[in-house]
Amino acid sequence: MITSINPYNGEKVAEFKELNKKEINSCLQNAQQQFESWRKTSFSERSNLMFALAKELKDHAREYAEDITLEMGKPISQSVAEVEKCAWLCEYYAENAEKQLADEQIKTDAENSYVCYEPLGVVLAVMPWNYPFWQAFRFAVPALMSGNIGVLKHASNVMKSANNIQKAIERAGFPKHCFQNLVIGSSKVESIIRDRRVKAVSLTGSEPAGSAVASVAGEEIKKSVLELGGSNALVVFKDANIDKSVATCVMARYQNTGQSCIAGKRLLLQKEIADEFTEKFTKAVRELKSGDTMDEETFIGVQAREDLAKDLEEQVNKSVKQGAKLVLGGHRAKAYYEPTILENVKPGMPVFDEETFGPAIGITVFKDEKEAVDLVNKSDFGLGVSIFTEDFDLAKNLVSQFQDGAVFINELVKSDPRLPFGGTKISGYGRELSHHGIKEFVNCKTVFFNKY
Repeated sequence: MITSINPYNGEKVAEFKELNKKEINSCLQNAQQQFESWRKTSFSERSNLMFALAKELKDHAREYAEDITLEMGKPISQSVAEVEKCAWLCEYYAENAEKQLADEQIKTDAENSYVCYEPLGVVLAVMPWNYPFWQAFRFAVPALMSGNIGVLKHASNVMKSANNIQKAIERAGFPKHCFQNLVIGSSKVESIIRDRRVKAVSLTGSEPAGSAVASVAGEEIKKSVLELGGSNALVVFKDANIDKSVATCVMARYQNTGQSCIAGKRLLLQKEIADEFTEKFTKAVRELKSGDTMDEETFIGVQAREDLAKDLEEQVNKSVKQGAKLVLGGHRAKAYYEPTILENVKPGMPVFDEETFGPAIGITVFKDEKEAVDLVNKSDFGLGVSIFTEDFDLAKNLVSQFQDGAVFINELVKSDPRLPFGGTKISGYGRELSHHGIKEFVNCKTVFFNKY
């Protein structure tokens, strides 16, 4: 059985019977059969259904959000915002997919030559628990709009939310089997990737999970897209607007209780403003409300599982032993880890080198631009970086020096349907969202007409 446990109070949320081999085969067969029909639908038909899905999400946002909160401990106001963001995503692709996948005319010596974009078929998504709806919808919406069929292997601790995603899609009127949640554990993923009916795989998750999935997909010569972990830097230069930068950095680190791949996890401060910024940042973090995840005023919830809080506790304690100074927090109560700030953090410490998946941040001071760039790039991750400065010439000059998939100036790194999302180095490869993302799982077909 696969069980969801509320990390806030330890109570069982739901229990699900795992699919057996025969049931999985039936799901994949249904998916393949549906593809033969779905691929022939018009963009107009798909768009109408996608608008209906957006309405379904808006009309039942609280219903879906409560299950997200119960299963993984996200504060309810943030769960509602997550569902509503999925509705925006549906509307974006409903409005834009047809032109994004329109035939591209290319002038050659042919009578007519162009590129067309055709769906691949059944695509597997392996998704994490931290944004149970958003991560899955980020895959599902462009996949469906391009004519593909989706099958989902979601994280075991959010299986009720996974079922809700399928329910929402079917409530909106999509044909049955266009999108199916597979109630399975990780051990069954490899055989599904190897199944001839599955044409590609998308994974959002940890580096080990990404490596395992990519290895199998590579052996099968199947397309894969990986969105993995991050250790984003927040770089504050001496000319930055301190008060606004503090507010943005607090949100960048502590929303979703710090459980985000694109959260700002390393705070780099120029020495001239380090003391002032640290004082204001600490005051702001201290005022964040922790508590009941169903309380609309709660900003900091619990981590999704107690073992995750223990992992973060170990990273912080080890860093302190190596010379970091605890400024705030550092205590754990079961799955709750209080908002934590460390200073005097240096490369070689866990809170600098590793991904800290929870409400803790390390502060490192730098002298000049060169040192800032070196510190940002001194990471195995490459998902995104935020820099804070009033000097846009400086910012433009620095953009090309960072090795990340995204650079945000005076803003936290965030996913936006209109912009491509993805990383470099061990943060993965491929892109989601925008016209780049919808083309990841299509056959980019060259067509060449000649006249004798």
